[in-house]
Amino acid sequence: MKKSFYLLAGIAIILFSACSSSKNIDKQLLTGHTWELEYLAGPKITFDSLFPVKSPQLTFETDSLLVTGNDGCNGYTSPFTLKGKNISFGEPGPSTLMYCGEGEAIFRETIKKIDAYKIDGEKLVLLTGDMPMMRFHKINQ
Repeated sequence: MKKSFYLLAGIAIILFSACSSSKNIDKQLLTGHTWELEYLAGPKITFDSLFPVKSPQLTFETDSLLVTGNDGCNGYTSPFTLKGKNISFGEPGPSTLMYCGEGEAIFRETIKKIDAYKIDGEKLVLLTGDMPMMRFHKINQ
């Protein structure tokens, strides 16, 4: 009986430590890189037409809990919260006021709806529920 208890306790400890270490691994994979948007769900306009000058980019800073980069036109800074695979973005901070077409507004509206993420190799996928809404690839800087 005692052996069964210790065996079950050992298995439980291994499972809990594996879950917490995978969260840390995902967090490390999310941060320390710049991610460039390559896919945006929804609009019936081509990606290149939405972002003719440059593609949106994000860099996650876990110390300050800010995401910085650009929305395809203007600078972008927003607080974010991260809980396991759940992620959400707050209201973006002040930005320059250049107009570059519809892409910026669609990007900002879409990112407000994000509630989860997954990392698939070199890709970051932002989700609403189980639906992929935005896909980014890692870029070297």
